[in-house]
This record gives sequence, structure tokens and C-alpha cells, in this order.
Amino acid sequence: MASLSALRMLSAPCHTARLRLARSSTLIISPTSSSASYPFSHITNYNRPAVDGMRYLSTLPPRVGRRIVHQLMTQAPYSTAAEQPASGSGTKFVYNIAASYVGKGLPFNPSTHVFHFNPYHRVSKPGKKAKSARPESGQDAFFVSRVGNRPGEVALGVADGVGGWMDSGVDPADFSHAFCDYMAAAAYENDRQPTKIASAAANGPAAPAGGEGNISDNAPLTARSLMQKGYEAVCHDPTIKAGGSTAVVGMLDESGTMEVANLGDSGFVILRLNGVHTASEPQTHAFNTPFQLSVVPPSMLLRAATFGGGLLIDQPRDADVTRHKLKHGDVVVFGSDGLWDNLFNQDILRLVSSTMQKLGAWKGTDAGVQVAEDLTPFTKLDSDDKPIFTLQSFIATHIVSAAKSASMNAKLDGPFAKEVKKYYPQDAWHGGKEDDICVVVVLVSEEPADMATPKPRL
Repeated sequence: MASLSALRMLSAPCHTARLRLARSSTLIISPTSSSASYPFSHITNYNRPAVDGMRYLSTLPPRVGRRIVHQLMTQAPYSTAAEQPASGSGTKFVYNIAASYVGKGLPFNPSTHVFHFNPYHRVSKPGKKAKSARPESGQDAFFVSRVGNRPGEVALGVADGVGGWMDSGVDPADFSHAFCDYMAAAAYENDRQPTKIASAAANGPAAPAGGEGNISDNAPLTARSLMQKGYEAVCHDPTIKAGGSTAVVGMLDESGTMEVANLGDSGFVILRLNGVHTASEPQTHAFNTPFQLSVVPPSMLLRAATFGGGLLIDQPRDADVTRHKLKHGDVVVFGSDGLWDNLFNQDILRLVSSTMQKLGAWKGTDAGVQVAEDLTPFTKLDSDDKPIFTLQSFIATHIVSAAKSASMNAKLDGPFAKEVKKYYPQDAWHGGKEDDICVVVVLVSEEPADMATPKPRL
């Protein structure tokens, strides 16, 4: 969540304002600035957020737990060589994706607060969903979509809505959910040009896509340009009068290249063979003041201009863009600040590593930790008429459960409490930070290029 702070007028295709994260929730317009600040118990009683994978199974209904174990412990051959399968023309990368989420103040149910990505399912057009049809993720939102007619290329993202707008009569979830819907539609309908992420990486560092916006329809789609398309669509949506969010957007292609555009304090981490390979850094202007996109109503702009003040604008061009080469067996975790404020990267690594090893996807050998050569038995989706349990969905729900538990723990200090103590040593903040939590997990698999492609299910 975030809240409205100082304003400085700047030219932009859409009026925006930086929304400062704060612990109060009162919107005030002043001559010098504009500022707004803005019990789950039935699942776990963990003393630490990094809980054991098998212990998590005990929190599920017996029938569900038995089915997960039966499916995920299907035998798969392990690599006994020191080297993992080499990438080459005979292989392709497949992204097995699931999401989990829970809104602030809601009990977490791992059997319903989960999303299973199927690249052959249609993406509904923005504006067609009723609010009641939204996932119970509160002001957090997410999307996962194939890119155009290329099921091997995937776009995904997480947006954290700005809670401070509630005091102005605005539902913060409207912006974040519409923003993700527009990005999903833009990715799904992008049939003009391939993403060419790997080519873009070879051409040097990312440049601001399209300058002030107005991305060309014929330009290759990138993480930043997809964020720009979603933002412009929200700015022109007459139903979105005001609001804002942070955003992290990823693009993944069949060569194993991932490009990420991160704006604000959502983020991602790449876990590889019992280690944290790469982790994003939050974009903030000051403590608890993340970068974010927003739509500011004309009345607020007028008051700011009349009384002095200005708009501090964050736009997609301000996002940090990074590119990464993924490997077979990598686990990539995208999340809103509800995750990062409550679990350290090492906590998430322990959760994932415990699950991957105990369920058989990673295995310790004399040559070090190895990845199962074939991850398909762990990641494949069930038929439509059966519940879906996959390793990626198990990891996603496992992480959200631990983050939810940590957010409710008043004794164990998490990342947010550590930051408070760093900047405000006299503050008595202890424990976790209650918030909406949204996680998208990508389990990377390298498979033979000639492997049969599943039939589309439209």
C-alpha cells in the first residue's frame, strides 16, 4: 500500500503522482505538499516463516495432502552428472507457472487462493470481469499470459494497489486489477512482432521504450513497453478516476531469457540449486516511499497548482530493467511487498529448497545439488475434471502461507521491522507487517524441442 505525498507538475501523457507509503490514512492537500497516508489463525502456528515442506502438508486436509504427495512424488530420473543439461538448438525452455494470494484480513485457503497457468486458455478482455470475479487478493493484482500465438513465450506481472486512495473514496483495487488486465490483453493480442528479448539483450542496455509513451504497435514487445501499454490503457479508461500501484513485469522466451521491468517495491528473486542467484532491489524515493504509477484526478491537480506544490511523476520509463539467463530447475518468485516485508530472501530459499528436495525436483549428490532431468511429472496439469496440484502451485501456496503467518507474528521481526529500526531506532515496531500478499512462481524446465506440444484448450 502507499499514500500520496509531495506534488510537482511535470508533462506526461497521463497525470500521475508519487504515493508515499505511510502508517496513517488521511489525505491532506497543503500549499507546500499533498500527503496521504494511507485474525487469520486457522492455517498455521509456525514460530518461523521458513517452515518445512512436509510440515506444511500437515496444514492441509488429509485428502488434499495425500493427493499432493501422490502426484508430486511420481518418480523422475535424476541427473548424476556434475553438469546440468546444456542449452542448445535441440532444447526449449518451458515455464510452469502458478500464483497464490490472500487479501489483508482474510484467512488463507491454499486450495482456493491459487491460480494455475495454462498457456492455451484465453485471456478475457479488460472490463468484462465483475469485481466479485476478482481473486481474493485485495489491492494486489497479478496476471500471466502467453505472448500472442506463441505459447512458449510468457508475460507476467504483479501490481500492488495504493491503499491511500481509499480516503478519497477510490477503491485502490480498481487501478491495480485493471492495470494487470490491460497488460494481459496486450500480451495475449501481440501477434505483430516476436518479443526478441535475447536480441534486445545483445544490443546493449535497455532504453526507455517509446520515449514518453506511444509505443509502436510494430515494435517488439518488452517488459517495459508492456508496462507502458497497460498504464496508458488505465489512463484512458473512463472508469478509473484515480488510483495507483507499483509494478513488476516479466517477459520470458523459449531461449531461457527473462527480462524484468520493476517499478517500486514489488520484486522478484531467482533461486538456483539451493542458492539465491539474483534478487531485485526495491525502487524507493525514501524509506517507505516506493516508486509507483498513478492517475490523479483534475481536482487534485488544480488544488496542487493553486496552492503551490507539484507532481512527482513515476512512469514506466523509470522502471529498472534487467535481463537474466535462466537454467533448468530454476525457481523464480515474483511478489508484492506483502511478501518482501515479511520474508527475507533466505526464508524464501529455505521454503523452496525444502520443498524441491523433499518432493524430488532437486537432489543432493556427491557432485552437489542436481535437478531432476525431467520435471514434467512434477509440473504437468491434471485434466479439466480433476483438481490441479503441481509443484509450482504447491510452492506458491507454501510461500504465501509462510508470509501470511509471519505477517501475523507480533514477536518475530521481519524485513519491514528491520527497516523501521534502521531509520527510526526509537520506534517500537515489532513483528510482521499485515498486508495483501500476492506471489507468482515460475518453475523453469528445459525440454527437448521436439517434445509433443499439448493440444490447446480454449
